[in-house]
Amino acid sequence: MEETNREAVATAVQRVAGMLQRSDQLDKVEQYRRREARKKASVEARLKAAIQSQLDGVRTGLSQLHNALGDVKDIQNSLADVSKDWRQSINTIENLKDVKDAVVQHSQLASAVENLKNIFSVPEIVADTQVLIEQAELLEAHRKLMDLECSRDDLMYEQYRMDSKNTHDMNLIRNYFGEVQGLSDDLAKQLWMVLQRAMGTVRRDPTMLVSVVRIIEREEKIDRRMLDRKKQTGFIPPGRPKSWKEKMFEVLEGTVTTRIEGSQSVTREADKMWMVRLLEITRKYVLDDLIVVKNLMVQCFPPHYNTFDRFFKLYHNAVSMRVQELAAEDLEANEIVSLLTWVLNTYKREEMMGHPELLTEYDINLMDPLLPQEVVDELLSKYLQTFTSNITGWLRKALETDKKDWFKETEPEADQDGYYQTTLPAIVFQMFEQNLQVAAQINETFKEQVLKLCLKQMNSFLVRYREEAIAYKEDHLRDRQLPQCYVQYMIAIINNCHTFKESINSLKKKYFKSTEPTQNDAAIEKTLNDVAKDGCQFLLDEVFLDLEHHLNELLTRKWLTGTHAVDTICVTVEDYFNDFAKIKKPFNTEMTSEAHRRVVVEYIKAVMQKRITFKNADERREGADRMIKEAEQFKFLFRKLTAGEETDRLCDAIAAIAEVFKLTDPTLLYLEVSTLVSKYPDIREEHIVALLAMRGDASRDMKQMIMETLNQNKPTYSGITQPIFKDITVPTVTMTSMSSSMAATANKLLK
Repeated sequence: MEETNREAVATAVQRVAGMLQRSDQLDKVEQYRRREARKKASVEARLKAAIQSQLDGVRTGLSQLHNALGDVKDIQNSLADVSKDWRQSINTIENLKDVKDAVVQHSQLASAVENLKNIFSVPEIVADTQVLIEQAELLEAHRKLMDLECSRDDLMYEQYRMDSKNTHDMNLIRNYFGEVQGLSDDLAKQLWMVLQRAMGTVRRDPTMLVSVVRIIEREEKIDRRMLDRKKQTGFIPPGRPKSWKEKMFEVLEGTVTTRIEGSQSVTREADKMWMVRLLEITRKYVLDDLIVVKNLMVQCFPPHYNTFDRFFKLYHNAVSMRVQELAAEDLEANEIVSLLTWVLNTYKREEMMGHPELLTEYDINLMDPLLPQEVVDELLSKYLQTFTSNITGWLRKALETDKKDWFKETEPEADQDGYYQTTLPAIVFQMFEQNLQVAAQINETFKEQVLKLCLKQMNSFLVRYREEAIAYKEDHLRDRQLPQCYVQYMIAIINNCHTFKESINSLKKKYFKSTEPTQNDAAIEKTLNDVAKDGCQFLLDEVFLDLEHHLNELLTRKWLTGTHAVDTICVTVEDYFNDFAKIKKPFNTEMTSEAHRRVVVEYIKAVMQKRITFKNADERREGADRMIKEAEQFKFLFRKLTAGEETDRLCDAIAAIAEVFKLTDPTLLYLEVSTLVSKYPDIREEHIVALLAMRGDASRDMKQMIMETLNQNKPTYSGITQPIFKDITVPTVTMTSMSSSMAATANKLLK
């Protein structure tokens, strides 16, 4: 308390000090005092009011507690009086047992009197009910059946209440009403028959279906009432509960299952398209039935049955069971695709479960898949295995068919641009396209798997294609007269490689989302290039087989005196290349370049073989002029074949060699040879030795001096774009003509 007072005084002092900080505020001291006095009075008044309110509440509470105590005492006295009265009335209750027994007996007699009419007319009612059932008057038949069952059940219940252990009387009643159970079974059969034909009944006579549902609903209510009474008394009539509602759903489920299983009209033996027909019939049945359920049958069942949802699930489960049975069979590849396409795509689309009329009622995506994923994966794996085997056979057969065409006496067909081709690429890629279109119907992942498999098989196929092309060439070499159109079909084989490339790129662009190369791309590209390169080489070999005799005449005495060998070579090459013009780019361009190189190389080989040794300056000049002239002929020919492209470098090698022969001053021979070496750094020492030997006037010392000087100043060889001398060998006889010192120098250079 003292601490609180001190805090209050300190606060007051601080407050007064805040008010009297300036001298002019002293004049307002009285004003401040009155204001603080008013505040104090106000606070004291609020405190008094609060304390008074609390005191009033405490007073009221004490008064209520006092009243409650009085009430408790009154109740206690009343309970004591009731207990006293109850103990006094025990004897009286025991004296009323006879009255109780009389009441029970009266109740039984009243029930018997009430059912007396029915009891005596049971046989008649049974007969009438049987007739009504046979006439399909189901509601009336059920009403009479309920009357019979009610009479029987009431009598048995009263007997049970009176003496539950008296089985004799119970059996007597049961036997008297024995035919009632038979009526119930007959009526149930009629109900199940109507439900089995529900789809037709609801279209033809929906009231019949409504009557069946009403009867089942009545029986459900009776079942519930009987079960409730059993809980209270332990008694339940015979045949209860009937559980007809549960049985109804079982019948409907069986009806749906039978409907789906009965949709197969043909077998594989009778029709190869049996799977497609079966799935289409199933689709039509399911869609039509569910639309009928939505528009008609829902109105025949109570709302709490969720009729459409129930039928939707029944049909889904029945279809799922059916497709799983189909998946377990030994299906062929086309049947697997048909089944998976239907299951994974058609089933959920608008032509079936995704139909606009059904979407408003139920979402098919909420249901489990028709086929478990492991079954789908197993089917896809089986399809890929079968497809691999089939496509290998298809490709082999296509190649065999194409090979037969190679031996025909007529030229192959040409495309719109005039290029020779066979039907092989079109057949192969039509086959691929068809299978990829089928795979695309299943899903994107499977489509890409099939594409990769096609490319893998394509790689193996192209290896066989190359082997067959080589065998075709070897057959031709045994008899160059056969096949008659060897050149034309070899051109078609080369062009097919270009078509294969375009078709592969087209397939990848169309069916493969990723732009990254597959693991087979490089192998396919290499094999196609090898096939085309081999084909071009085979055709050039064919050309040079015809030119062999004329090439052997070059740089001989006969050539020096005058022959038409080069003229014939040019005419022959041009004639062949008129056919080679039907080779597609870039193969025709590469082939022309290779032909140009080979002609020049064969010409220079003739020089290096020392077929002639010039005897004097006149022969050297005449031979050189002839070489320069023939180089110009080659230039003109290959400019014509390459449509004006640069072809001079190769032919200039012939002219450069001719300049070595043409030189009249032997002392300048080193300069001329040095010029040749600088232009063609791939030239080797033995080539120069052969040239000097053919020239015929170079002394041993001059040859040695030239070779030693060139060896010391040999230019660097750095991978020439189109080497000429690299593949030209010099016969050994030329080398042995040199001295032992020259041979040692040459061997050192060769090493």
